Amino acid sequence: MSYKRILLKLSGEALLGNKEFGIDSSVLSMYAKEIKSVVDLGIEVAIVIGGGNIFRGVSGVEGGMKDRANADYMGMLATVINAMALQSALENEGVYTRLTSAIKMEQIAEPFIRRRAIRHLEKGRVVIFGAGTGNPYFTTDTAASLRAVEIEADVILKGTRVDGIYTADPEKDANATRYDKISFTDVIQRNLKVMDMTAFTLCQENSLPIIVFDMNKPGNLAQIVNGKSVGTLVS
Repeated sequence: MSYKRILLKLSGEALLGNKEFGIDSSVLSMYAKEIKSVVDLGIEVAIVIGGGNIFRGVSGVEGGMKDRANADYMGMLATVINAMALQSALENEGVYTRLTSAIKMEQIAEPFIRRRAIRHLEKGRVVIFGAGTGNPYFTTDTAASLRAVEIEADVILKGTRVDGIYTADPEKDANATRYDKISFTDVIQRNLKVMDMTAFTLCQENSLPIIVFDMNKPGNLAQIVNGKSVGTLVS
């Protein structure tokens, strides 16, 4: 295997499927099967999932909420809902999981403790990190970068609905071309939108590679951990 321990970043919007709001159970089931396929290979898997299918703090502010911190806390709770749904889907596939939260909610999740999370991974459990960093003004991209560094992951795999990083938005520009590999410096110089700058800089400073790939194509996740060239590698 090319990687022993991975952090998978999923967007909340990806769970929408064909819906306008909430969670598409078919998408959730597909993701659970994809994750199980790499767990069965012996890969240690940690996951951070967004909450944009339910509520995003920035959207709340744009919609008229004056308190950005309060809106962000609402967004964190949305990530926990998605994390619980993903945990249930994984357990339906027979995958052992642990859900941790950066905000205390003992009835449904463990508090995030770095050493405990690493121990869960070593025992073959999928660890899902909920509630972002536990702090307002930070995105789940930043939470993914932070947790990946803390657990000493080998790579961040950012699952999206496009198959990599392009010179322009491929959904808007038919002439956009995909990068197979690109450096952190080139991403910044070309102003390519991979992650927010806080998250991206954290990866760069810790030499943590990022792979952006299409999570909706079955088999992509397993191919990546097997060393195949899938998506775009930022290193």
